[in-house]
Amino acid sequence: MEIGKINTLVAARPTEYGFILIDEEENEVLLPNAYLSKDVVLGEETDVFIYLDSEDRVVATILNPKIKLGEFGYLEAIDVNSYGAFMDWGLPKDLLVPFAEQGRKMEVGKFYPVYLLQDESTGRLIGSSKINKFLSFENIALKVGQEVDILPFGMTELGMNVIVENKYRGLIFKTNIHKHIEEGEHIKAFVKKIRSDGKLDIMLEPIGYRKSIDKNTEIIINALKKNNGFIAITDKSSPQLIQKVLGLSKKAFKRGVGNLYKQKFIELEAEGIRLKV
Repeated sequence: MEIGKINTLVAARPTEYGFILIDEEENEVLLPNAYLSKDVVLGEETDVFIYLDSEDRVVATILNPKIKLGEFGYLEAIDVNSYGAFMDWGLPKDLLVPFAEQGRKMEVGKFYPVYLLQDESTGRLIGSSKINKFLSFENIALKVGQEVDILPFGMTELGMNVIVENKYRGLIFKTNIHKHIEEGEHIKAFVKKIRSDGKLDIMLEPIGYRKSIDKNTEIIINALKKNNGFIAITDKSSPQLIQKVLGLSKKAFKRGVGNLYKQKFIELEAEGIRLKV
């Protein structure tokens, strides 16, 4: 049974306070009544998150926290007291970031990148905003052009800071930001450069994306972005409809779509085309 992670446990028996769940070694944990649902069935497996409650008791919850042990998240500080800052991480017991683990003094109402770890002396889950000590700047196991998961966490004069693959630090330069980026929301991106200091330059589109599009193709891309990545036009649509929606001839439209499809930037569907990046 692992604290700070999702565990698959068996519902062993009901009690006055909830359900007792057990792992393969028959270690027990309580799933309180507050978290019971029809999905918890006696004798069957259920996925739960394990953590310590406000009284330092090991408990289970069906709630899915915003970060798990060994992960980064972008969390809001909702209280600050003599112990440190308390972050909203999606569970009833707020996550403590002690003063010693704060990269800079945290303020209520602001968001910060936070790493979830387990305190060695108490066993409690705590957060740290000193993120660099949990990131790797050597032996980067990525390649230029590789698609990666990123967590954007702060805009600077240079661009958007990101955590790459929950392991590396990166930056999307302002000149490479061509669409809105939601801080704290995991998205896909691409490695542009691996720098000598172990940091990464990141792009939102594949390398060569900008060079591969002409004026007409960019019209299609912009139309897709304005319509949540989808437009209901195909190569079977009438020239009049294509002209009305995009201002392009059917020939220019088909050429642009063909180029985008070849570069794997779009998907062709029965009802239209969908942006992949």
